[in-house]
Amino acid sequence: MNIMVIIAHPNLETSRANRAFKLELSRHAKFDVRNLYQEYPNWKIDVEKEQQLLLSHDRIVLQFPFYWYGCPPLLKKWFEDVFTYGWAYGPGGDYLKDKEFIVATTTGGTKNCYRAGGDNWFTISEFLKPIQRTITKCNGTYLPAFVTYGATSQDNDVYLSQEAKRYIEYIQTYSSLLIH
Repeated sequence: MNIMVIIAHPNLETSRANRAFKLELSRHAKFDVRNLYQEYPNWKIDVEKEQQLLLSHDRIVLQFPFYWYGCPPLLKKWFEDVFTYGWAYGPGGDYLKDKEFIVATTTGGTKNCYRAGGDNWFTISEFLKPIQRTITKCNGTYLPAFVTYGATSQDNDVYLSQEAKRYIEYIQTYSSLLIH
């Protein structure tokens, strides 16, 4: 399986969790790892390049910190620019058909914060519905998200290292095993 990981973190250098994930990814040559904020500091996305990269991979992992109940703004712009009418959806827009997508996100809050009655009122799954629908609207396959909760509240580097290893294992897992 050909896997591309798109990291969308506006301050990756200061992130403990996403930086730990990137470090673990770098230990595995089989992943095509890209950093959107590094590649597009001026926010001018090369749509044709991005579309070609999507076509050349079986699975796309979208790695980002979860804040303000969504993804970072450059990733949102990436969706808007790259998933074009006639290419990703609409008449003739079937280029993402059967591509697998995994959201890999980190939260500052605990898992209990992301539940009915919790601090945020909703589950991560509920908050990720717009991304899920964007992918399914484009005929992609949305696989269950990988979530690391409490990333900023964990002072334990061992926890983040364990999560990074779990992340690598998860994004390589066959889709039939991820879907219950």
